[in-house]
Amino acid sequence: MVKGLRIGSILGVEVALDWSLMIIFVLIMLSLGAGLFPTWHPHWSAALVWLVAAVAAVLLIVSILVHELSHALVGRAQGVEIRRITLFVFGGMAQLEREPHTWRAEFWMALVGPVVSLAIGAACLVVGSALAGDVVIDPNDPTPALTQIGPLATVLLWLGPINLILALFNLVPAFPLDGGRMLRAVLWGVTGDVYHATRWAAALGRGFGIALIAAGAAMFVGIPVPLFGAGVIGGLWLALIGGFLHNAAKMSYQQLLARRSLERVPVSRVMLADVTTVEPHTSVATLIDDYLIAHDQRNFPVVRDGQLVGLAGLGEVRKLAPAARAGTTVADIMIPIGDLPTIEPDRAAAEALETISRRGVELLPVVDNGRVRGLVRREDIMKWLALRGDEEVIV
Repeated sequence: MVKGLRIGSILGVEVALDWSLMIIFVLIMLSLGAGLFPTWHPHWSAALVWLVAAVAAVLLIVSILVHELSHALVGRAQGVEIRRITLFVFGGMAQLEREPHTWRAEFWMALVGPVVSLAIGAACLVVGSALAGDVVIDPNDPTPALTQIGPLATVLLWLGPINLILALFNLVPAFPLDGGRMLRAVLWGVTGDVYHATRWAAALGRGFGIALIAAGAAMFVGIPVPLFGAGVIGGLWLALIGGFLHNAAKMSYQQLLARRSLERVPVSRVMLADVTTVEPHTSVATLIDDYLIAHDQRNFPVVRDGQLVGLAGLGEVRKLAPAARAGTTVADIMIPIGDLPTIEPDRAAAEALETISRRGVELLPVVDNGRVRGLVRREDIMKWLALRGDEEVIV
């Protein structure tokens, strides 16, 4: 999963920027500031050219964010929560807490992204044309007319077609692009089987990715490709996009199969059953010496009269100054039960993994009527999938 640097929250959706986004930002800046805009406006100063190039690059990233945010808002309306959007080198990723439960929710979530991009593109062209005034742009030779327009019109007339291309590219029926998700939704609705629908849509996604890799390789060696032409940089970029789409399609299908396996497995089969507990009055110094150092466990359920009251471990100890450890009890540093996600032993392991991902934790106490039965850790679930997952999947 792409993590990224958190920059804020919009309408309850956390927004993060992956460091790889700097690659696309720099590439856009270079292509506009050193190539396109000086050609359009040879009379502009270098400072103005680079300033307008920077503004254009930022607005493109903002338009991608709006595209992804539309997925989140429609998903929320359809009962699918998306709490985080990450922007990275290949665009954006709206991170779903869980897959849509119905094909209609999937379809509308996927459709809204390209529609928003089309709307942004059309709006940019309309406003940009209005700002250009009476200037008539010849599609076959636009440069003489473009030299007469101002900076804002220049940005909008560049940004408009880019968003239209983004919309059309996302409509390609290749999973996990929006068009591929729409295709999966339709196949899901027709067959009633989300797993086979995903397999077919993902196969198209992998095929489209391979086609882009082949086209990029051809461009790299100087063979012109329709719509893309030829060139080393363009070919390399196209091949990278193709590789990303191929891997994303493969991973998406594998993740769905993993979930299918885990839905059939109770938590009791994957949990760590032999766990050591600690009492709340235990000092932190004792927790370190007699528990953390003496056991492989890094987190210990805190139990009072047989009932779980919290969880304490290495993370909580590290927040405490060494000098305060002897005079501080486990009860003072533990995560209290009210803030602690738990799960019952007979629930599906898929639910445990979903809760772990949603809450951003590494494990869940397994509790039955308030009593600790074990711990289920992300690593235990992943180990089970690696060793036994294939036995549970019938496709």
